Amino acid sequence: MRDYRNLDVWNKAHNFTLNIYRTTETFPKTETFGLATSLRRRSSDVAITITLACGQDSETDFRVHLQKARAICVEVDYQLLLSHDLHFIEPNGYQALQDQLVEVRRMLSGLLKAVPV
Repeated sequence: MRDYRNLDVWNKAHNFTLNIYRTTETFPKTETFGLATSLRRRSSDVAITITLACGQDSETDFRVHLQKARAICVEVDYQLLLSHDLHFIEPNGYQALQDQLVEVRRMLSGLLKAVPV
């Protein structure tokens, strides 16, 4: 069992989620229970799934959860793009969030390579 707080990727995912929460505060009120909620939920699911991975007893289960976290990143990527295209996120804010998300995905891929199969 690992301590998720010691994983750099978890810290990056957590900070990304905090930034998503701040960003979605400015979304239109009509999106309170739509895209804003979905983005918040799915971005936090990345960090939650990494946390779940750390609670696994086997390397195989650890890998499975890391793979799930990486897949959730792809969903969040689309939700960010949609938010940008609907003009809910300014281009600079979108790019900053996109950069953070890419970093989390790369770190997850790197960690997956480091875990024995």
